[in-house]
Amino acid sequence: MRIAIAQINSTIGDFSGNMEKILTFSRRALEEHQADLALFPELAVCGYPPMDLLDQDRFVENNIRAVRILQRELPRNIAVGIGFVGRNPYSGGKALVNEYGVILNGTLVFEQLKTLLPTYDVFDEARNFESAQEWNVFEWKGERIGVAICEDVWRETAIPGARYVRDPVRVLLDRGISLLCVPSASPYYTGKFRVRRDLAERLSARGDVPIVYINAVGANDSIIFDGRSFVVSPPRFGADQGVPAEGTGPGVRCIACGFEEDLVLWDSAGSPEPAACPGTFEASPAAGDAQGQEDADPFKVGLSRSELDTLENALILGIREYMGKCGFSRAHLGLSGGIDSSLAAYLAVKALGGGKVAGFSMPSRFSSQGSKDDAEELARSLGCSYTPLPIEPVYVSFLSALKDVFQDRPFDSAEENLQARIRGTLLMAYSNKFGSMLLTTGNKSELAMGYCTLYGDMAGALAPIGDLFKTEVFALCRRINEKSRAAAGKDIIPEAIILKPPSAELRPNQKDQDTLPPYEDLDEILKLYLFENLSKDEIAARGWDAELAGRIIRTVALAEFKRRQAPPVLKVSPRAFGMGRRMPIARCIYEV
Repeated sequence: MRIAIAQINSTIGDFSGNMEKILTFSRRALEEHQADLALFPELAVCGYPPMDLLDQDRFVENNIRAVRILQRELPRNIAVGIGFVGRNPYSGGKALVNEYGVILNGTLVFEQLKTLLPTYDVFDEARNFESAQEWNVFEWKGERIGVAICEDVWRETAIPGARYVRDPVRVLLDRGISLLCVPSASPYYTGKFRVRRDLAERLSARGDVPIVYINAVGANDSIIFDGRSFVVSPPRFGADQGVPAEGTGPGVRCIACGFEEDLVLWDSAGSPEPAACPGTFEASPAAGDAQGQEDADPFKVGLSRSELDTLENALILGIREYMGKCGFSRAHLGLSGGIDSSLAAYLAVKALGGGKVAGFSMPSRFSSQGSKDDAEELARSLGCSYTPLPIEPVYVSFLSALKDVFQDRPFDSAEENLQARIRGTLLMAYSNKFGSMLLTTGNKSELAMGYCTLYGDMAGALAPIGDLFKTEVFALCRRINEKSRAAAGKDIIPEAIILKPPSAELRPNQKDQDTLPPYEDLDEILKLYLFENLSKDEIAARGWDAELAGRIIRTVALAEFKRRQAPPVLKVSPRAFGMGRRMPIARCIYEV
């Protein structure tokens, strides 16, 4: 059977646009590839995640109406699998279900509901959906096809907070399926492709069936979907099923492109067409392998060159998608001459083009000449506009207005933060006047520790690097320059920006490390606390100073009120601030 994987980018609530993509890709699958079956991602009709739009009956009705239109408009003689929101067919429970259906010659001939409804990380599906109570097999072109929707295949993984009793894959295998299809909206984070691939290969070997993994692509709010749909098959299928793409794993037979829409074909009785889209996987070569030495982590952040390249692609896509789906075509940001704003500006230019990005240098009395020069050189290198906007006159005016209120108290964080808030006000004024989106330039280390100013440097609509630790910011910038030197013979981010000690420059001779632990230590402890939920004592058992670990944990807790008011970050780690980490603000602060 010839199976077309239709990896599309759905926009939440854009039923006409999503339908048009489904129709276009289905026609291509039939006309260009003579496919027997075209498979689309989870909830492709309405977009993922719809969240509490599901409470609006009109949204649900428009989604069901779109399915009816597709029944009429889809081409004949090809079965088409689509994900959509359905009404609960059972007598009790939630009103809605996460459903996958197959349309053939105008009829919805097969339906399967999602069984495992995740509530961890960015997911909250049990809030709106009822779980499946039956598992069906679709027979077509000599194959017995089972459908397990995204989380339904993740039962065996050690995900914090996810414990499931039901095992839908086992039920389907017991019913003699010959092929398992996994329509998904699986978010990206660094290393995620390998996690999916390894899971699919284990399931394929266990069940002795091929697995077709259809993943969404694009981005919605903080969540980035990387695509990279693929097919894995068990060893019994042998070499006649095609040679796996280098780096993808021994069982991978074909793979779609990363971070873009794609249509790939796999024949269950022959070789894939094409074998792979280049550059879509994160290499994980064996120790001592020649490629392993070439691709090894040279930046000491746990990410190889290929993973950093993939991370860059994800962030670029996230910016472009967030802005486009929110109706913005232009972006602007403050250029301090520091590494964070430099990386954010680079990514924005890659996403939109230099002509659609505006950079503002907003020096104060504490800004060094080197920082001002570096900001100007960066803008020139990137090809974005550059406008100096000194804040000193406004700062003097504010200090004068507050003189009696401050009662001649010593200079402290009040005067420091005032500078950041003036900058935020000016940048938001530009946004209002020209309809440009303000990008916030803070990183995850700062956000974790509250080393940022509410209504100041936290002002903006999107934090593109807000899920990158400071050490990862340095590593990505170094990798970007490494590629730039290879391609153009020069750095695109001035080397002086990477080499200088990080500083907010809000007081004389200020350095980040005056307030924060060294980033190399801070980031490693933050990873243990945020990703593994380790306590102070458990972190100390890993070799870190207990007092330092306790201080970091306490500071993270105290800064929760700031993060609740921060713009959304692009999620690129296993646990991002915002949707992925929900903590109370008002609580007893203790060292867990």
